[in-house]
Amino acid sequence: MTQLPFDTTETLAGATIQHGFYNNRIYMMKLGEVDPAEVARAVLAKARQAGYAKVFAKLPQERAAEFLKLGFRQEARVPGFYHGDEAAVFLCAYLDPARRREASGEELDEILQLALSRQSPASALPPDLQRPLALRPCREEDIDQMADIYRRVFPTYPFPIHDPDYLLQTMRTHVDYFGITAGDQLVALSSAEMDRNSGNVEMTDFATLPDWLGNGLAVHLLWHMEEAMRRLSIPTAYTIARAASPGMNITFAKMGYQYGGRLINNTNISGRIESMNIWHKPLVESTDTP
Repeated sequence: MTQLPFDTTETLAGATIQHGFYNNRIYMMKLGEVDPAEVARAVLAKARQAGYAKVFAKLPQERAAEFLKLGFRQEARVPGFYHGDEAAVFLCAYLDPARRREASGEELDEILQLALSRQSPASALPPDLQRPLALRPCREEDIDQMADIYRRVFPTYPFPIHDPDYLLQTMRTHVDYFGITAGDQLVALSSAEMDRNSGNVEMTDFATLPDWLGNGLAVHLLWHMEEAMRRLSIPTAYTIARAASPGMNITFAKMGYQYGGRLINNTNISGRIESMNIWHKPLVESTDTP
């Protein structure tokens, strides 16, 4: 399968964006201390000029009005996203009407309802891993194994986690990776992508080799990731999970996460553009309201 180059990250009107035809969108990742109206106009103009199908923006709720005036609509919300006391909203504008239509919307709704039916008010300590399995933070010497697992599990992914250089760079800067091993071989992975300046962490990059599926390894990884992030005093955890994955949605629901909304046809993952569900959880007491 031929894979398009990954999207480019750059600055536009003072905001940080990712864009390209890999995901066929602009993703405004950080608004920064700039004029929201100027940024909203700039991202829409750039998307129209390039021919992208969607603009996706993550920003503080209190600064969203100018985006909404220009036709963006809210698809998800995470309370306490910024330092535990200010919500983030995920806003979308569709330049191609076809991108707004979900071919399997009813199926995705059923998966969500299944996850919600399994929701727990709090996460309990999972049972001990059975030998020969063990859980530990990943190290730089694991990089090649990690990239191989991600290549085997995900035909496509929104970020280049198949690339050892990318994994090394992120490990050295802002991502803590966790792994489950059988002997000296990694069999499952996940990551905690920290934004220390904003006080949140994305629990992401879960991958389990096929022979080890069905053992609840994602629950073990998530529980230990949460404990590690609490030790760092990060107030809020969230994830952007494949809406088509019963296992991942159930995992977050069982661990006490709340559903925050669905991003329609948002992300190139597992070989196609898919819708994604937002789940969120306070790791420390939050002053924001749900």
